[in-house]
Order: sequence, then structure tokens, then C-alpha cells
Amino acid sequence: MVLRLPHIGNVVVEDDVEIGANTCIDRALLGSTIIRRGAKLDNLVHIAHNVTIGQQTAIAAQAGIAGSTHIGERNRIGGQAGLTGHIQTCNDVTIGAQAGVSKSITEPGEYSGTPAVELKRRLRSEAALRRLVELLPILESLTQKFAPTPTDQLRDEHD
Repeated sequence: MVLRLPHIGNVVVEDDVEIGANTCIDRALLGSTIIRRGAKLDNLVHIAHNVTIGQQTAIAAQAGIAGSTHIGERNRIGGQAGLTGHIQTCNDVTIGAQAGVSKSITEPGEYSGTPAVELKRRLRSEAALRRLVELLPILESLTQKFAPTPTDQLRDEHD
């Protein structure tokens, strides 16, 4: 049996907020879901219950913010990005398109990917992955050169 709790909270939309078409803002369970002054929400954004969106924050289309998440001031959240519930972002954070944020972000900066990490770290990882393709033939050559012979394997078994 599913127990349904009535949401008796509210939604507070402060001055100069823009809300795009088909954006959904869920009212809070008990307190308030708050969209702070100057926030911009594109079309098809989902804001869950008890979320706070900081001042001057912009959220692109199809992004989703799960329940009880607090977004800092002057954040930019790319299209189709998702933030899990009960986390926080500090002020001045940029989250790239399609990023998956599963932990709080405590340092200002740019974040991308799933799971979301600092953009510089993500770019370094992707560069290393591209370099790995170049290193595979070298690794295969070294493996063949230094691979144990059947005689070596027999000797190891008897030692």
C-alpha cells in the first residue's frame, strides 16, 4: 500500500522571475518551494518540492531539479541536466548540458558529465582516453615481446 502525503506547502516566486512554457514547479510538502529574484527557467524545466533556486540563476530547457535541493545564486544549469535530491550548489556554478549531479557542489566553477565533475578534470580524462587508443598497439607489442613462453609457465608451476 502506498501512503500518499498531502503537500500543504506553497510555491514562492519572487520579482523578475521568468518561467517558460510547460515548466512545472511542485509545491512543498510543508514549507516552500522558492524561486528567488531574477531567476530564469526555460521551457520544460521540472522543479520538485521544497527546492530553492537562488537569485539570478538560469536553467535551460528539460533540466530537472529533484526534491529539497538548494541551488545557489548566479548558477547556470544546462539543458537536460539533472540534479538529485537533498543536495546543494554554492554560488557561481555552471553545470553543463546533460550533466548528472549526484553530490553537493561546494566550489564555484564549471562542472560537466555524469557523474558531474569539474570541467577541467573531465577534459583531462577525455584526453587521456583518446591517448589510450594510441597506446594500445604499443602495449600489445610489449606484451608479445615479454610474454612468458610455455617453458616459463611450466617452470613457474614447479617452483
